[in-house]
Amino acid sequence: MNRRSSGILLHITSLPSPYGIGDLGPAAYRFVDLLSSTGQRYWQILPLNPTCPAFANSPYQGTSAFAGNTWLISPEQMVADDLLAPEEISNPPTFPGDRVDYRAVMDYKNGLFDRAFERFKEYGSDFRYKDFAAENITWLDDYAIFVALKERFGGKTWGDWPVGIRDRHDEALRKHGTELAAPILREKFLQYVFDRQWRMLKNHCRDRHIQIIGDLPIYLTYDSVDLWANPKLFKLDGEKKPTVVAGVPPDIFSATGQLWGSPIYNWEMHREQGFRWWESRIDRTLALVDRVRLDHFRGFVQFWEVSAGDETAQNGHWVDAPGQDLFTLLMRGRSCLPIIAEDLGYITPDVHEMMTYFRFPGMKILTFGFSGDVARNPHAPHNITNDCVAYTGTHDNNTVRGWFEHEISDEQKSLIFRYIGGPVGADHIHRILMRLAMISPAETVIIPMQDILGLGEETRMNRPGTTDKNWEWRLLPEQMTEQALQEFSEITGIYGRK
Repeated sequence: MNRRSSGILLHITSLPSPYGIGDLGPAAYRFVDLLSSTGQRYWQILPLNPTCPAFANSPYQGTSAFAGNTWLISPEQMVADDLLAPEEISNPPTFPGDRVDYRAVMDYKNGLFDRAFERFKEYGSDFRYKDFAAENITWLDDYAIFVALKERFGGKTWGDWPVGIRDRHDEALRKHGTELAAPILREKFLQYVFDRQWRMLKNHCRDRHIQIIGDLPIYLTYDSVDLWANPKLFKLDGEKKPTVVAGVPPDIFSATGQLWGSPIYNWEMHREQGFRWWESRIDRTLALVDRVRLDHFRGFVQFWEVSAGDETAQNGHWVDAPGQDLFTLLMRGRSCLPIIAEDLGYITPDVHEMMTYFRFPGMKILTFGFSGDVARNPHAPHNITNDCVAYTGTHDNNTVRGWFEHEISDEQKSLIFRYIGGPVGADHIHRILMRLAMISPAETVIIPMQDILGLGEETRMNRPGTTDKNWEWRLLPEQMTEQALQEFSEITGIYGRK
């Protein structure tokens, strides 16, 4: 049996930094040292893929399943690698400290990237860049030209590009590849810089015995390089537009369901190709992180398919997915698959049967545990089992304090007070739920940084179903009080998770 352990959920964009967004620089290394000093074993992050302004820079609407988010590149580390001069980053604009202004960050960092790229060309590419380009050729070339083409065609989705390049005719690819040689090389260079900085940070984690839990969204946005480069792997029509899209059916929360709009996989073609694309995607992800949370795991068993023209998800239907065959193939030649299955929401027995078969732990959320029949609620602390990862909340939930102050009824509060043996205020509820998570049998416990510090709903990372102000929260250095971190370290030790 693996030892009891715990960790912190904090996405890289939320780290402090003078450059407008959390990055792979000094604050990330300090955070790893903090994890180590408080007895933690895990750092959980959100997806690392490139984000898109059209989708509010959601990490779950990435433009590539393989590339890294270059906005996370550290200017300070670029100076250390002689790609920038110290004076070129010494006077950044004044950015908000508590949130990411993505547009301002992009404008500033693009200027730095241009200067670093010119220096890179002047010095000549080194052997490390050449090795990176060769090792990642299966996705890097397509991604780099995709980014350059998006710029050339004014940001249009790839399905609206001229037919020749939309359909990847050899002549069109050669023509644009030649004409866009410089921006293509620039994007490859930036991916190399991201990869190098990430691996240095990951090595620091390994030296501190910290493992990174990554996140892999099951679906991709339509306007991604993966659909352009592999259209046969998705359900598209002759014009390369989706025929069906993903979502979830109507439930007690929504009478019309949720229409996500993500293209759906052509699973038969994936099967014919031996699931090569999925194997490459999993391998690439596990080269960057140590464990991976599979978002919407239910979709690997059955998925809700909706006609592309529908305005709601009401008229969709369930379709079987080949998850059993996929994970069986992925297990070959591997002692284990370090996967955490996101099994939240309406989950049928066949989903849990697959999780049990492959020994994938699921998720339990303590803020879900105080509703309905609490005696049988699987998220209630007394029902949590060891084969799961327990959380106080996730990036999609309100903070514990925000939940307590704004989302639960007086009746629920009364139930919580009876459950814990007495009343508690909003300034203390996060401590109670952290202790309940830590004392539980769950093998792994992950606590969002906001809950460790007892922060309110203004620090929430995401509000599902909305697009305004999401993915922007940043941690202010003064919020990381010594008292809160000392308390967290103490309960980590008291409940045997060090």
